[in-house]
Formats: sequence, structure tokens, C-alpha cells
Amino acid sequence: MIDPFGRAITYLRVSVTDRCDLRCVYCMAEDMHFLPKRELLTLEELDRLAAAFIRLGTTKIRITGGEPLVRRDVIRLFQSLGARIGNGLKELTVTTNGTQLAKMADSLFAAGVRRVNVSLDTWTRSNSGRSRAGERSSRPWTASLPPRPPEWR
Repeated sequence: MIDPFGRAITYLRVSVTDRCDLRCVYCMAEDMHFLPKRELLTLEELDRLAAAFIRLGTTKIRITGGEPLVRRDVIRLFQSLGARIGNGLKELTVTTNGTQLAKMADSLFAAGVRRVNVSLDTWTRSNSGRSRAGERSSRPWTASLPPRPPEWR
């Protein structure tokens, strides 16, 4: 695919949900309205759509949201897309707030994800004492991630 300026389009961002497990002030409105689930593409439909883009020359796909790791069974999409790495797709990545990463890191790696963008700004405390995620806390956020696999070093 070529854009109107003659540049090859090789990068696709796929939002798998508008839902999130945080309520950051810059992302979530006070009175947030989510799409009804019946209006979202299924994981299978997202996979078919991504496959069509790969056939058209997309080599890099980033899964985003909302928070993509809260979508039920989203790892199936990562596995299906990861199976296309080396077969048109060169890179599969994810953008996340990190809250689900500890429990999903191994599955993401097994599916072919080698780059993760963690939005750390969601954990920045404001001057009012409220975290950007809307929680009152005197402790900084920490996560226990599994050790890096040797292949990541």
C-alpha cells in the first residue's frame, strides 16, 4: 500500500478494545461511555483484517486499546498474528499500561512479541495526591515481572 505522498504503509496499529482497568484523567472522561461489545470486531475478525493488511505489505503490527491485555482471550490474537512472523509479518508489538504484564509476559513472548511499550505516564502522581489512575496512594506503583528470557538479553 502506498499513501498519497508515495510512502509505503508498513505499520498498522490495531485497537482491540476501548476498555481499560485504570481511569487516567487524560484518557478517560468523567462519564465514560464504552462501545457495546456487540459493536466490537471479534478476535477472529481482527485477525482476518490484520491478515489482509499483511498481504498488502504491512510488516509491523502494534496491538493497542484501551488496555489491550484486558480483552478476554486476546492472547489468541497474539498467537495467530505471531504465527505470521517470517511470513510477511516482521514484528508484533503491544502497548500496555503494564497492569496485566506480569501474568501475560510469558504468553506474549511465546506468541512472538519482542517489544512492549509500557505507558508509565499512567502512574505519574499529580500535585493533588491522586495518581493519574485516580487512586489515592502514598506508595509508588511496582510490578513483579518474571525474569527476562535469555533470548531477550
